[in-house]
Amino acid sequence: MNRETSDTTLGNGLRVVVVRTHGAPLAEVRLVLPYARTAPHLAEAQELLAALFGTGTGTGTGACATAGARTRQDVADLAADLGAELSTVVTAESLVVAASVLRAGLPGVLALLSDLLLRPAYREAELALAQRRAAASPRTPGPRQRLRRALLGHAFGTHPLTDPPTAPAAATTPEDLYALHARAVVPDGAVLLVTTPDDPDEVAVRIRELLAPWSGGPSGLVLPPFARRAPRPGRIALTEPAGTAGTAAAGSGSGSGSGSGRALVLCAAPAVPDGHPAHAPLHLAQLILGGSASSRLARRVRDRHGLAYAVSADLRGNRAGDWLEIECAGAPGTAGRIAGEITDCLRELAADGPSPEEVERARAYASGFTRFALATRTEEASALAGFAAAGLPLDWLEGYRDRLAKVTHHQVVEAAAYFLDPARVAVSTLDEADHDHESDRSTQ
Repeated sequence: MNRETSDTTLGNGLRVVVVRTHGAPLAEVRLVLPYARTAPHLAEAQELLAALFGTGTGTGTGACATAGARTRQDVADLAADLGAELSTVVTAESLVVAASVLRAGLPGVLALLSDLLLRPAYREAELALAQRRAAASPRTPGPRQRLRRALLGHAFGTHPLTDPPTAPAAATTPEDLYALHARAVVPDGAVLLVTTPDDPDEVAVRIRELLAPWSGGPSGLVLPPFARRAPRPGRIALTEPAGTAGTAAAGSGSGSGSGSGRALVLCAAPAVPDGHPAHAPLHLAQLILGGSASSRLARRVRDRHGLAYAVSADLRGNRAGDWLEIECAGAPGTAGRIAGEITDCLRELAADGPSPEEVERARAYASGFTRFALATRTEEASALAGFAAAGLPLDWLEGYRDRLAKVTHHQVVEAAAYFLDPARVAVSTLDEADHDHESDRSTQ
């Protein structure tokens, strides 16, 4: 698909991408800021800043409202007048500020975004409210989070993705948030993507006028690479004696009282980044393994043996690295059996390869999904912003359909033989029930 696009980098380091769209008179704005939780002690401040960004503007670096400042209600009223919806989302790597607006409201939304970036207000009352809400609903890591950290730590070594957040030495203050804003909400390293029916060059000029005064960065809040490019294989069990926090134990281990009410199995297999020649064949092998309701793993573990009610296999990737993540959840006491069935399924698929019919079904599924991913303006803008932030071309997804069409059956067989070999896979289990079964014993 040919897109009329303006793609420039401002003097302050902000990459501005404006894409012309046709049809409905809608505009989408996505600002992607590097925001990885590289320091566990900053986790609380990063959560609070993300929650409070967009709740007000000021004229300086104080928490008090002054002439020309906006309160939360003022911001909400202005957004409503513009016909806009604003939101923030935090991922493992980024803080994403999103806005959807009718075409006529785009200039006003860009001006509001500029105010929020250049003249933020983190007021005592808003911060206190956010802290009370957090205290009322503490976000303690759940069983899956603990198991995933243990798996990634075993597979790839110590890394920010494996470190749990730590409480700050003192309660977060507005001054802490202003300091974090000055460090993290900066243009150098950020991407601003706008889709609009208007002329891209004209919109880019308007953005330059508004955001040229924005300064700072790069923030340094980017994930470092894993110590290992491929996961270290083996088996680990997360043991959680009643009333204690979970600890990862390599070797033979049993646990009870996780409080999850289920058995969980997470696996990490090797993978490659999106731009790698082997990515498309691996994607098809992943879909055949566990990427749909009719996948081999779903038929085996869920339908044939009734061991799991949730089965999936997904390709994961960020600046840290890439891996194929397999996940199954079942009734307490079944983690060892599920892990054994996953291993057997991997071994069979790696040894014998998928059939030509399986490859064609996976190809059709993947091709259809790429079209579905760009079905709406909102989805299209989010996808394009993600491609831009990752350094991929904006038409990467459309080109990917062509790459999928060229993948041969033999290439998928080769990908399955290498990437799905259980000797290359790290397997982790967490089971609420006590288990002394031989199949549950961890092995290296």
